[in-house]
Amino acid sequence: MTTATRLILQAPIDGVVIPLAEVPDPVFAGGTLGEGIALDPLGECLHAPCDGEVVQCARTRHAVTLRTDAGPELLLHLGLDTVNLDGEGIELLVVVGDRLRAGDPLCRFDADRLARGASALITPLVITGAAGWRLCPPHPAAGARVALGEPLLALEAVGGAAGPGAGETGPLRERPLTLALAAGLHARPAARLRAIARGHGVTLRVRSEAGEADAESLSALMNLGLTRGVALTLAARGEEAEAALADAEALLTTPEADDHGAPTPETVPDRPLAEGELAGLVASPGLALGPLVAYRPPLPRVARDGAGEVVEWPRLSAALASVGDDLARAEREARAQGQAAEAEIFTAHQAWLEDPDLIEAARTRMGAGRGAGQAWREALDDEAERLAASGNALLAGRVADLRDLQQRVMAELAEPGAAEDEAVPEGAILLAEELTPSRLVALAERRPAGLCLAGGGTTAHVAILARARGIPCLVAMGDALAGLASERAVLDGERGRLEVSPSPARLAEVEALLAERRRRAEAEREAAQAPAVTRDGREIEVCANVGGSEEACLAAGAGADGIGLLRSEFLFLEGDSAPGEAFQRGEYQAALEALGGKPVIIRTLDIGADKQLPYLRLPAVPNPALGVRGVRLWQSQPELLETQLRALLSVTPLASLRIMLPMVTEAGELRQVREHLEAIAAELGLSERPQLGAMIEVPSAALCAASLAVEADFLSIGTNDLTQYTLAMDREDPELAARADVVHPAVLRLIRATVEGAAGRCPVGVCGAAAGDPLAAPLLVALGVDELSVEPARVPAVKAALRRLDAAALAARLPEFLALDDAAAVRQRLGAWQARVDETTTTLLERIS
Repeated sequence: MTTATRLILQAPIDGVVIPLAEVPDPVFAGGTLGEGIALDPLGECLHAPCDGEVVQCARTRHAVTLRTDAGPELLLHLGLDTVNLDGEGIELLVVVGDRLRAGDPLCRFDADRLARGASALITPLVITGAAGWRLCPPHPAAGARVALGEPLLALEAVGGAAGPGAGETGPLRERPLTLALAAGLHARPAARLRAIARGHGVTLRVRSEAGEADAESLSALMNLGLTRGVALTLAARGEEAEAALADAEALLTTPEADDHGAPTPETVPDRPLAEGELAGLVASPGLALGPLVAYRPPLPRVARDGAGEVVEWPRLSAALASVGDDLARAEREARAQGQAAEAEIFTAHQAWLEDPDLIEAARTRMGAGRGAGQAWREALDDEAERLAASGNALLAGRVADLRDLQQRVMAELAEPGAAEDEAVPEGAILLAEELTPSRLVALAERRPAGLCLAGGGTTAHVAILARARGIPCLVAMGDALAGLASERAVLDGERGRLEVSPSPARLAEVEALLAERRRRAEAEREAAQAPAVTRDGREIEVCANVGGSEEACLAAGAGADGIGLLRSEFLFLEGDSAPGEAFQRGEYQAALEALGGKPVIIRTLDIGADKQLPYLRLPAVPNPALGVRGVRLWQSQPELLETQLRALLSVTPLASLRIMLPMVTEAGELRQVREHLEAIAAELGLSERPQLGAMIEVPSAALCAASLAVEADFLSIGTNDLTQYTLAMDREDPELAARADVVHPAVLRLIRATVEGAAGRCPVGVCGAAAGDPLAAPLLVALGVDELSVEPARVPAVKAALRRLDAAALAARLPEFLALDDAAAVRQRLGAWQARVDETTTTLLERIS
């Protein structure tokens, strides 16, 4: 029976009530699977406790999962340790997909046969998926006898409102769509799909010709093998079903831009291989020279046999929980440091760790006598084989992620004296079958010269991490790596070649190239603390973009003249609630102290419909990039701005602080925030005020820069968004990424309009990606910007490039560049100009020497 806020579960069989906490199985008693109750059965047929749909039947017929019409899922587990009977004595009367009414039979069983082979007939009824619902009293007393069909338990919607799909008020919603993800439904979007379902408190399933899968199971989703262009149907049940479907559709129909800089196209050069060369796909560019060293990371040693599921399952549960905590911590740290790619990887790993299909596979093996570690190993071995045999290169590339989880969990269960990692010499080119993400992170600390992998792909997580760390890496090299040996090999990450036996001349050439790159980098680092002054006498501030106080320290060490952008949203992404004033103040103060009095620009919270916070649900909109985000958010969420401004005003010295507002479109928005800032400062009795500035990210702001400059103490151009909005090209669309170029004449004219509008009123900086672009950055300076803000590691190189620049000479050529048709033409003309300048400079230096 179901009402809008209440779900009544009937007794599935005549029996005696046993509280779940008293069930002689720690998995059920500890609530690992969820809340519920148990019965000692007095009959031989289990019945449906309510209306619903069969969504899972155990292969051994001892367990059935129902999705109720109200939304929650129920597990009926016939007896304890009945999995060991392999279905003997049990007749299943339903199949997955059956629609049932309360009281319909689920399975018949031979009580005598089960009593002889199982540890107990006690049958738990567990609410395994109850988002938005909770058990409510009264519960039947222990020892009470109930009859089939009598009310047994009641579930109540949390907060008195209907939970997901509550009966007639929460019907099943469906939405057909065509998958647009270039790489198909792989680990990261599968994890996001699960997060959408959980965030909206709904059950979500994906159906296609290949089959059906619940969003809770990454393995099930990925094993559908869905590729771009496949037609599928999403089915959601819950009060927020429509919102969940909208978010899920946006995820699955928006082409991904999460290759994180993967080299394209994914092919090797056409030039024939020379003798002693092996080809690979370039996963991370660069040049390396060193000995070839085979690397074979050992798996931790675990016990093959166990003491039964009752003993082994709690051990595996504890290991999974421990690894889950580690992954959650790693994800928070990655987001705090602005490492979005790494954070997504850790999120996907957490989802896989909780995958019900993998866990059930391991439990089945524990029931058959395997130890916890061995059961986990075998379950993931089978899943890895399925992915490798899928014929889908991206899915096969996820094998390394499974191996990572396999190794992590097995390490928690390892026997004393388990094998340690073999030594890896610094400066070696490592050869491996595959690497897990966590293994690569550990290896990076040993400073390998490069990596060559037999498997993998350019979109694999290991490739993303290698690029982030600047480690040259080739993948998909096949069996040819086996048995290779060389004291001096060359990994050419520009041409996709491993040169096993380079000639003396080639070795000398590579050594010279590497030496020149090291010399240049060292000279740039030594001069990084000095100002960047162009050849025509203009001093340009070179600041750093950071995600928090730790990166601010790196920026100071790299020679940054200040912080041009501290993305405060990373503080808001760390927890399940908004950070308090004291926590924010601590982070902001640490950033100021790291820069020792240099200016620090902190951008207020830039969040919106395009990137959600778990505790701040904004309505789904057709075009999030044009929705409520940035400074627009303060109209609906004023308490967030209030807390953040108070935290900012409490740092010292305020003379070093700059507060920057994102997504400003007109001067009135800046004026309102300044008035609020003044009121708080007066309330706090402050005599100083920090500078207040605006980001120029939309064409209206660029065209109205003169009026903005009257209100602002500084302006900072966000070139990524300005390019997106000017060219109407979504920067997240990989098919448009190459065309969404900041040097397009239209974008350059808006930048010039900003500089001219602000002239004499306030300085203008650039904190977008263009500030670190070797061709675009000089053009920005020639257009008149006063400051460039780049990633901390780029500061020395950008300063060095500016010292070689004659900004006035380049400015004289601006009319020529602005009259060109498109970005490609500008880049070509700009590159030719730069080459002539470099050639002239070289000639002059040679004459002088």
